Amino acid sequence: MDWIKGLQRSIDYIEAHLTETIDYEAVAAQSFSSSYHFQRVFSILCGFTVGEYIRIRRLSLAGTELAANKSKIIDIALKYGYENPDSFAKALKNFTVYYRPKLKRAAVI
Repeated sequence: MDWIKGLQRSIDYIEAHLTETIDYEAVAAQSFSSSYHFQRVFSILCGFTVGEYIRIRRLSLAGTELAANKSKIIDIALKYGYENPDSFAKALKNFTVYYRPKLKRAAVI
C-alpha cells in the first residue's frame, strides 16, 4: 500500500472518531506504519501535525454547530473533548484568528 492511500485511510479513521478520544497508534495502524513514521509523513505531506489536524477539524465542526445554533456551548465543548466552555472559547478564538485565514488562502490558491 502506498503512503497516499494509507494516509487517506488514516484521515478517514480520524474523521469517523472526531468526537472520541483518538489513539495515535490506531490512526497509524490504518496506514500500516508505526506511529513515529506515520506522524512524520503526515506532517510532511499535510503541513500539520496529526494533533493540529485533529484540533482544527474538531474546532471547525464545533464552529459549524455553533453557527447553526444546534446546541448549547457547553454541550458542544464537551462533545469535542473540552473540559469546560472557557477553554473551548479560548481555543475557538485562537483558531479563528490564526488558522482561518491560512486555510482560506490555501483553498483559494
